[in-house]
Amino acid sequence: MAHSCRGPGSVRRRTLPVHLDLQPAPPAGAFRKLALGTWRSPGDPSAYAAVEVRMERAVAFLEAFRARTGQRLTVTHLVAKAAADALCRHPEANVLMRWNRPWRRKEVGVCVLVVQPAETGRADLTTATVHRADSLSLGAFAETMASRIAAVRARRDAVIERGKRRSSLIPGFLMGLALRMLSFVWFTLNVDLRWVGMPWDPFGSVAVTSLGSLGLERGYVALVPYTRVPLLLAPGAVRTEPVVEAGALVPGQVMTLTCTWDARLIGVEDAARVLRDIGAALEAPEGTWGSASPDEGGAASGAEVG
Repeated sequence: MAHSCRGPGSVRRRTLPVHLDLQPAPPAGAFRKLALGTWRSPGDPSAYAAVEVRMERAVAFLEAFRARTGQRLTVTHLVAKAAADALCRHPEANVLMRWNRPWRRKEVGVCVLVVQPAETGRADLTTATVHRADSLSLGAFAETMASRIAAVRARRDAVIERGKRRSSLIPGFLMGLALRMLSFVWFTLNVDLRWVGMPWDPFGSVAVTSLGSLGLERGYVALVPYTRVPLLLAPGAVRTEPVVEAGALVPGQVMTLTCTWDARLIGVEDAARVLRDIGAALEAPEGTWGSASPDEGGAASGAEVG
């Protein structure tokens, strides 16, 4: 006779589907514990930093990549892919807030803000997210992101469109409460809501918004509390300005990359490591993703490049 661990009167319990694969982060240090107790809203603990990145090699890499593959690749793609790779190397920055403590994500997702044209002539903002971005080659990442953006702009993403229709039915004075409740279920309780038509992990680990596409050289993006995204990157426009090389003043191409992060979850040293890694990738793209030149057999579009 088979033995059962359940008692005679026990009832099998139904459990809700798990949303994200998470694990507790290591115990916080004294400063992090103080920060967790000091700020209650992710709108308050914003910390900011910026790096100046030399872009001559990145611009040449983009042109060579397009010539080689015919695939559209932009500075935003490079920043987003470099950010995914950096978070893979520095998992202490790949976190979200649950129960007032940091939890580490086991995968890296990258979210890009997308302008969605409207029939009324008034544009709207939405998001396109690539999951497991660190495991993709640069070419595969760019292709996946382009496909996601095209679907979002053409309003072919049924989940996003359904969510927008539902949100339009919520009165303005209840919107904040609704977003907080959704965020609580999604991330604090960690419930997968795809069974009710909601997207899976819609905002990822890091969000990238291109200020350069708007002609802006520098700007800092605000944390959005309900998304639980603790790291935001904003690449500005590539500009020409004087730089010093070998003791001489010469014209150079420079870009400002700004970063906003949640100081309760990410320490300044961790944010600095991520920013330095992204800057290094942009300043030496061939060393990061392989040569993009048609005559050098570059691997940037191949699956073997991460």
